[in-house]
Order: sequence, then C-alpha cells, then structure tokens
Amino acid sequence: MATEMVWATGRRKTAVARVRMSDGDGHIEVNGKPFEEFFPRDTLRLRILHPLTVVEKQKAVAIYSTVQGGGCSAQAAALAHGISRALLKLNAEFRPALKKQGLLTRDSRMKERKKYGQKAARKRFQYSKR
Repeated sequence: MATEMVWATGRRKTAVARVRMSDGDGHIEVNGKPFEEFFPRDTLRLRILHPLTVVEKQKAVAIYSTVQGGGCSAQAAALAHGISRALLKLNAEFRPALKKQGLLTRDSRMKERKKYGQKAARKRFQYSKR
C-alpha cells in the first residue's frame, strides 16, 4: 500500500518551505506541529489553504513541511507556493486553475540592500545647504 509522495519547494523573500505531500485526510504539519498551532492567525491559515480550496483537495492530501527564514507572513506565502507546486506534480490538470489565481508565480520582491553613502536603501543623509 505505497502512496505516491511528492516533494516541492516554495519561496517568498528569505523564507523557504519544503513540502512533502501524499494521499491523506487533510492533515497539515509544519515543523512537527499542526499548522493551526504554528500559524495562529486566520489570515495566514487561509493563505496556506488557498491552493487546496482552488483545486478542491482539502481533505484528500496530507502535507508535511518544514519552513525556515523570513517572518510568519513570508513563511505562510512560501508554504502556499510549495503546496501549489506539489499539487501540480500530483496532477498537471490543476495548472490553469492555480495559474489563474497566481499561486504558481514566485513573489520575487525582496528587501533592497543598503547602499554606501546613504542612511538606508534609498534614504539619504540630511543635506545642509549652510
């Protein structure tokens, strides 16, 4: 009774989520904890479950993942990206629905680096004319 195991990686800012998906009962585990415990805010939970609701697989798969780096919001977005990629490996017919919702696109926005001669990435030191 070997179930198909699918691996995928999702990223957002500096957060990286490694997702392992198989047939199951809808259980989601993040870093060894239930995802309700790991992500206490409802908005983050909805973001994570969004790919599963789009393809109507909420109670059909079990997800085990590890997330590291970034903040809680970036980790949730990285997890949603990883789940979307894993669903695509599971069934290629999910691509149009996931693509339409923008779940397969990696959000490439990162923190801009600080430049020398400036106070921050874009903020300059105060200029004094006199």
